[in-house]
Amino acid sequence: MIADSIEAGAIRVVDKHEYGITKRISPIFVMPEYRNRGLAQKAIKLAEEKHGASGWELDTILEEKGSCYLYKKMGYYQTREFKAINKKMTLVCYKKDGYKF
Repeated sequence: MIADSIEAGAIRVVDKHEYGITKRISPIFVMPEYRNRGLAQKAIKLAEEKHGASGWELDTILEEKGSCYLYKKMGYYQTREFKAINKKMTLVCYKKDGYKF
């Protein structure tokens, strides 16, 4: 992700659709000074345009409310898949299209 001619973040997409495997965003990040400018939203939209809008999944930290809000806003649904990393951090899985839980 580029903002003001500077690398402000990145997104990695794993797409093995030819094997019937769900597409995955892992990871996506935006440098703190470039957050709240819509960069992550634009990156996800571009990934979905290139790889198709359905059949996606990703994991995020449940305690990072901004990230959870973004994924819900983008049409992703929180699943029942949780993994406690420690007392202060839990990973949660989000999926998009056809994967409502």
